[in-house]
Amino acid sequence: MTHDPDETAPKDTKPRVYKSVFVLIALYAAVEAVLFAGDFGLIDIPRFRLTVYEFAGFWPGILKNWEPNYAAQPWLMFFTYGFLHSGWVHLVVNMITLASVAPLVLDRVGQWKGAFIYAFSILGGAVGFAVLSDSFRPMVGASGALFGLVGAILAWEYVDRFTFRAKLWPVLRAVGFLIALNVVLYFAMDRLLAWEAHLGGFIAGWLAALLVDPRSRDIDGLVD
Repeated sequence: MTHDPDETAPKDTKPRVYKSVFVLIALYAAVEAVLFAGDFGLIDIPRFRLTVYEFAGFWPGILKNWEPNYAAQPWLMFFTYGFLHSGWVHLVVNMITLASVAPLVLDRVGQWKGAFIYAFSILGGAVGFAVLSDSFRPMVGASGALFGLVGAILAWEYVDRFTFRAKLWPVLRAVGFLIALNVVLYFAMDRLLAWEAHLGGFIAGWLAALLVDPRSRDIDGLVD
């Protein structure tokens, strides 16, 4: 009796390593390095970091009655904010998260569709912040996009489990954990956490995932 090698060979469940993820991390690090240089006066522009935030951060007030710094700012800020961070700690935490979750998305849909999900999640994070926040401060950071990647992963997990009639509890538990984490961080950070961007990014990532890959996939051990 013979066996198909694909059926008998053990499956590699480890995420692949993608150069594009490291290129993106390097881009984020380069942007923060420039801002960091400005913090120490190595760039001859007063208040350099704050000036960059003024031009590239997301300002909800600009969508109301504030005067933009340039004509395209009301549109470009929906994406530019996602490439800025408030400092190295903010950057490192987000980049560790990016390196952890991005390969899981790319494994499923490839790099172009993965890039679409990421960009759509950046947009969704900005929309969430614009709709739900009344802050007069700028919003910066990749967290909205990262929550979008998590939303994509959980969307596929939900579809797979629903299709094959596996328990949905792990998905609901993960969503509950994310909600609890945001509540804790919101108060721990003196209410400076942009949970609105996290929610908007998560929803956008979930929807984008179902748009680019709505098919269910049979996963070994899907019985939890």
